[in-house]
Amino acid sequence: MLNTPTPEISRPLLAVALIIKNEADNLGECLQSCQQLADEIVIVDSGSTDGCLDIARSFARVRIIEHHDWQGYGKQRRIAQRHVQARWVLWIDADERVTPKLASSIREAITRPDEQDQTVLYRVNRLSWVFGKFIRHSGWYPDRVIRLYRTDQTSYSEDAVHEHVEVPADAVIKDLEGDLLHFTYKDLHHYLVKSAYYAKLWADQRQSAGKKSSISQGIVHAIGCFLKMYIFKAGFLDGKQGLLLALLSAHSTFAKYADLWIRHQPKP
Repeated sequence: MLNTPTPEISRPLLAVALIIKNEADNLGECLQSCQQLADEIVIVDSGSTDGCLDIARSFARVRIIEHHDWQGYGKQRRIAQRHVQARWVLWIDADERVTPKLASSIREAITRPDEQDQTVLYRVNRLSWVFGKFIRHSGWYPDRVIRLYRTDQTSYSEDAVHEHVEVPADAVIKDLEGDLLHFTYKDLHHYLVKSAYYAKLWADQRQSAGKKSSISQGIVHAIGCFLKMYIFKAGFLDGKQGLLLALLSAHSTFAKYADLWIRHQPKP
């Protein structure tokens, strides 16, 4: 569902939107990086208990919506968009930071008069910090993702995981300058917990669609993942971090196929 248009005379120009849960370690720096850019900041929380909402309330122009009935990332983002009043929305996650160059590029894009009547979606370049360094190869950079669009023209899909911005048939996709810094994993434990959670959501989604898997599929896809990241996407240029990421990604790929296979095995 897209936003009901708000009269332009009083409508904010740009909203920054987030969906969060227990992001006290990240939220303050995230909001600080985009506060000067945003006319409003819309946060949908799914049940935080770590005090991050108190951090959010310390910033200006922040509106918090508490929605604890979690139905997946896509639907949570759609709920957030329904509370956005601005003409444009920029989506970020709590572990991301808007760089000054990216902020300047965003402001220029949304005030460009020759594009106001077009359907233009903007992609950002994510630069991720993983295990002690920024990853510039391995298929991780430039990690271009659509994050900026007009709220009356599109929205996120309803997918529970790996949700994406729906691209209208007449849309033009353009790239913004500057990077969106992504501080994705605190440590190896955080990586393993996060990857296991995404693997479960992937298997849930495939199972609900009636899909099955096999151990051999998991092995083939895991090997393919490693070769793609480390060899074809030059992960070896990221040093030891590149090797570790390729190995961990191969493991995560195998795990999700194995999870789906296990679900169809006989129960005791």
